[in-house]
Amino acid sequence: MMIVLRCLLVLATTAVTLGGHAAAANPTMLLLGADISGSEIFAVGGRGTILSSPDSGTTWKRVASPTETTLTAISFSPDGQHGWAVGHDALIIATSDRGASWQQVFQGANEEDSFLDVCAIDADHIIAIGAYGLYRQSADGGETWQQRSIQDEDSHLNRITRGRDGTLYIAGERGSLLRSVDRGNSWQSIASDYAGSFYGILPLGNRQLLAYGLRGRVFRSNNDGDQWTPIPTQNNSLIATACRTPDEVIVMAGQPRTFLLSRDSGASFVRWALPSTMGVSFLLVAPDGRLLAFGESGVVFLHNPKKL
Repeated sequence: MMIVLRCLLVLATTAVTLGGHAAAANPTMLLLGADISGSEIFAVGGRGTILSSPDSGTTWKRVASPTETTLTAISFSPDGQHGWAVGHDALIIATSDRGASWQQVFQGANEEDSFLDVCAIDADHIIAIGAYGLYRQSADGGETWQQRSIQDEDSHLNRITRGRDGTLYIAGERGSLLRSVDRGNSWQSIASDYAGSFYGILPLGNRQLLAYGLRGRVFRSNNDGDQWTPIPTQNNSLIATACRTPDEVIVMAGQPRTFLLSRDSGASFVRWALPSTMGVSFLLVAPDGRLLAFGESGVVFLHNPKKL
């Protein structure tokens, strides 16, 4: 059974929408992914929703979308000019004007396929991953998309992340962890002692990694994934997303009321009691340093964990 929070959240009802391009302080529709272009945040979610915020999440406006298909993730290239969003129905959309306008650039032949994440390495090289081993990459700015198989079994590929040195990591089900040191041209399987689902890898620098996933599992590596140490979290709920704040605090979130903090580079975690009951799909540090959580009830600001 596919247990991916971003897909489970799609079952939630979308109670409030933004009309036209009007600004709103608290959008409450389903939001599943976000990224930053320059100083502007973009978020995507249910029914093809694309929102933008020029003020670090204080206000939001709707951006015209070419689709009503659920969008699960978004990624901008380092130049901020080009971006791609992916979603259900094997769909990829793109922008070349910093998110002002979007166009459909790809749809797979099997519209039951679902993309779950995307990484724009640069304006030319993009990788999109998803359910049942779905993997597409482009080396020409999204003009063409090459299909590849990067593992023996068609396990769901849940999240792709990039380390400070450019190393790429993929986390998936059945204990799937993969690493690429050549911009995705080749992938190496990373062994782990866990056969359950991973939902992401958080690179910390200096070859340190955190892998997280189902049933509150967190693993830490000091040698780029060659060995892993399980980290107790006192949590049995799914962890779907993680980030590190400018104050070097690591935050993890996922199913409702699941928030974890680490102040020692992931060597230990404590539960973070917050009033929010929202299931969280994605965490993002805004340009002004504030922490945003995106999920089944839209977007909310989280307290500064350093001050707790």
